[in-house]
Parts: sequence; structure tokens; C-alpha cells
Amino acid sequence: MFTDYPIFRRVGRVALLLAGLSGSGVVQATPAIQHWQTENGARVYFFPAPELPMVDVRVVFAAGSARDGEHPGLASMTNGLLEEGAAGLSADAIADRLEGLGAELGNGALRDMAWVSLRSLSDAVQLKPAVELLSLIVSEPDFNQQDFARERERALVALRQSDQRPGTIAEYRFYAALYGEHPYATRPIGDEDSLKRMTRQEIDAFYRKYYVARNALVAIVGDLDRKAAERLAEQVVGKLPAGEPAAPVPVVPPLATAEERHTFHPSTQTHVRMGQPGMHRGDPDYFALYVGNHILGGGGLVSRLFKEVREKRGLSYSVNSSFSPMAQDGPYTFGLQTRNDQLQEALDVMRATLREFHDTGPTQQELTAAKKNITGGFPLRIDSNSKIIDYLAMIGFYHLPLDYLDTFNDRVMAVTREQIRDAYQRRVHPEEMITIIVGGEQ
Repeated sequence: MFTDYPIFRRVGRVALLLAGLSGSGVVQATPAIQHWQTENGARVYFFPAPELPMVDVRVVFAAGSARDGEHPGLASMTNGLLEEGAAGLSADAIADRLEGLGAELGNGALRDMAWVSLRSLSDAVQLKPAVELLSLIVSEPDFNQQDFARERERALVALRQSDQRPGTIAEYRFYAALYGEHPYATRPIGDEDSLKRMTRQEIDAFYRKYYVARNALVAIVGDLDRKAAERLAEQVVGKLPAGEPAAPVPVVPPLATAEERHTFHPSTQTHVRMGQPGMHRGDPDYFALYVGNHILGGGGLVSRLFKEVREKRGLSYSVNSSFSPMAQDGPYTFGLQTRNDQLQEALDVMRATLREFHDTGPTQQELTAAKKNITGGFPLRIDSNSKIIDYLAMIGFYHLPLDYLDTFNDRVMAVTREQIRDAYQRRVHPEEMITIIVGGEQ
């Protein structure tokens, strides 16, 4: 099934202007996002961008840490090992080939997803062997024991180092307290016990289950036509077995009760994470909550939290709030960093600011300024191929409407004060939040 949508009808023109494509003063019609499936069932999202002789490819799998089960860190380790050896090529051989082609490889794993990406020149002399290499990495990883043992040790070292940073401790303890038994609770990197128990056979089994075509999407942006993009997608994932899509991530239950946990850490600054389950991708309240949070704590120097906590009282160098929507409700997080002796006052002001916003909503002046800030900065978010492919991957992975970017600014501008206040009163519960504090006195 083929579907095309002119996703950048408005904002795309601005992006093209920013990219210097309209020097003649004439704005050309922008291309459409093109969407189809490969023969083995992978979904493909393609945006032609002939202005630069580059091609970006990202292969995304529903294979993040939410799939770890009893083995925290399994998704991250599996993804990290892909480029350590494939089809008999060592990590050094892969790196040498990429360097010779002027190509770049990337990979990563979060809670919902894992991916492998490639950036290459579009000339066939460079692109063809680069894509062949990407195909080998995706479809024929070696997962040999020596590479596994080395990468596991690296992960353990990284884990121990991160456990020395109070901000990191606050972050992962916040997720654990917020999500409890839900798969989002565990750290993507895993824990020491799980990493030590992990086996190469578990890596291989995870890969075979989740790195399959029907559990994948391919995002392509660059200097290609439709036929070439179809060939590229087939070449990248055509060797994968069809398999089956991953089961949906379980629904996140609401918090049963508010809780505050304090962990001592020998530092002069105390780190705070406070919040609750927030919203998911495609959430019907997304735009009301997004614009509202921009006013409350997501708008940087102009947000209420910044003005109340830092500007008026000097209680914190950094204070903010953010939604992190995922397949299911990601966290709504309030964060600050303050001197140990100012902790309670800073926390009280942050909570009071949230309660007031929850009860009364924004002023019209705040809403007007937020809309102008969000829509005015939006073109800069899609002014490069690497940014566009981020959006393509997100739209495809979360099954968002193909007009998501094309209508983004219009939907922001349509948000009213009443919608924000209603969404916050239904969805945000100031008295029922998890608070994690790391630092302070023993």
C-alpha cells in the first residue's frame, strides 16, 4: 500500500529557504513524504531532498528496553553489538570501510525503540557499498563471545561511573519509583547484576525475535528518487525474516499515592526529580499539555518556574519541566538543582508554582507569547536532513498522522487558555507525585 502526503507544505518551504534553496526568490513546490512497505513487511517513510548530495537512512525497531523482560540492559547490549562485528567483519574493518567511503554509522536504544543509522554521499560509488555495509550490520551480526565480553565490561564501567553522578542517580530512581513493575521502570543500560548474568545466547534470541521486518521501519531522507529509495530500502532490510511486530507496551497505571524519597550523596548541590506519568504519542491532549508546559516550565528563561525559582529568589541555577511522550504515558518531570541548604524552599516554590498553574491556567499574555515562541522556532527544527529524519522516524514509529508536521503550527495556534486549564486539571495531579531527592545532609 503506497501513501504520499505533502507533510512540509508550509514549514517545509521555510526549511528550504533556510537551506538556501530559493536564491532566485521563487519558492518551489515542496516534495511529499512517501510511504510504502517492503516485500517482507517493513514500513518505509521517504522524503526526497535533492538539494544536498547526501542520503540519511535510519532503521528503527520496536526493540527498546521495554522488551528487556527479566534481563535489564538486553536491548541496549544487543543494539550496541551490531556494529562490533557482522558477516565476519570486525569492528575495526567496519570502521575502516566507513572511513574510506566518507560515511557515518550510528545506533542507539531507548525504552521504546532501537535503531541503526547511516549517512552517506548520494553518489553510487559511495552510497552502494555504504548501504551494503548497513545491510550486513542489520541482518548478519556476529555476536561473537569476545565482542560480547568486551562490551559487557564497558557497560559495567559506564554503569559504575554514572552511579557517581547525583543527577543520573535521581533520574533512574525517579523512573523506578514512577513505573514500579512496568517495563519503563528499568534503566536502558541495565543493572550490574543483570549485565553480569547476561549471555551471548540471550543476545542472539533477543535479536532474532525483534530485529525482523514487520517490527521495523526504514526512514530515508536525501538525494534519491522514488525508485532508488525503494531499491535502497529493499537492500537494507530485504534479508531480514518477516517475523511479527512486537506486542504493545502495557498501559501505564496511575500512581497509587504520592511519595518522597531522599538519598544522601556527598555533593554541595541537591538534585530533584518530581513528577507523574504524563502522556503518550498521539495523545488527544498533546497540544494543550505541550503548550501549557512551555509556559509553566518548558520555555526556558521565559517560563513561570524559571521566573519564580531562579529569577525572583535565586534558589536554583536550573529548573524546568518536560513531557516525554512514549508509546504509553511517558513521565511528566519537574527538575531542579539547588544548594543543599536551599532545598526545601526551592521545592516549596516549585510545588506552589505548579499548583497555581494547575488551578488557574495561563494568562492570555503568556499564551500569546508561548505560541509565538513555539511556532517561530519551529522551522529551525526541520532545517537539516538529520532533523527531518528524526521526525520521519518518530512519525512512522508511533503511527502519527502523515500531516503531523504540516499541521503542527496550526494546532499550536488553536490551543486556548480553557483547553490548557482543562487538560491540566484532568491529567496533572500536583498532590499525587513522586519526588526523588539526591544530595543534601546525612
